[in-house]
Amino acid sequence: MFCEKAMELVRELHRAPEGQLPAFNEDGLRQVLEEMKALYEQNQSDVNEAKSGGRSDLIPTIKFRHCSLLRNRRCTIAYLYDRLLRIRALRWEYGSVLPNALRFHMSAEEVRCLKDYGEFEVDDGTSVLLKKNSQHFLPRWKCEQLIRQGVLEHVLS
Repeated sequence: MFCEKAMELVRELHRAPEGQLPAFNEDGLRQVLEEMKALYEQNQSDVNEAKSGGRSDLIPTIKFRHCSLLRNRRCTIAYLYDRLLRIRALRWEYGSVLPNALRFHMSAEEVRCLKDYGEFEVDDGTSVLLKKNSQHFLPRWKCEQLIRQGVLEHVLS
């Protein structure tokens, strides 16, 4: 159904107690983004058909899909923004080093090292030794630059 996955993301955060961070729902977010892509592509083809074929009967369908896209966007932004506020509050409460129970619920990516890099310091002060063919769970924002440099690659499971 339209926008069901996006609404489920918002409901998931609403059910979580205040001051707690539920696990990052990467699969749910990916499904919402795939739905948005499909809606956009359907709209593009219908808009082109409406323009070239003069089919004004497609306009209500196009508008409905567009409203669904906007709603999905709003729900996705609300989900991410609420997580950001919760993480910010937890940082104020615990400082720069979050307990492992909380860090588990934050988004991390598994990456494989493509070449020897040496020691890599993560923001919590721990060091990770990046050797060729080793695999690590690192925060996405922390390893993006190394991925662009060709030192790391995402491991898709």
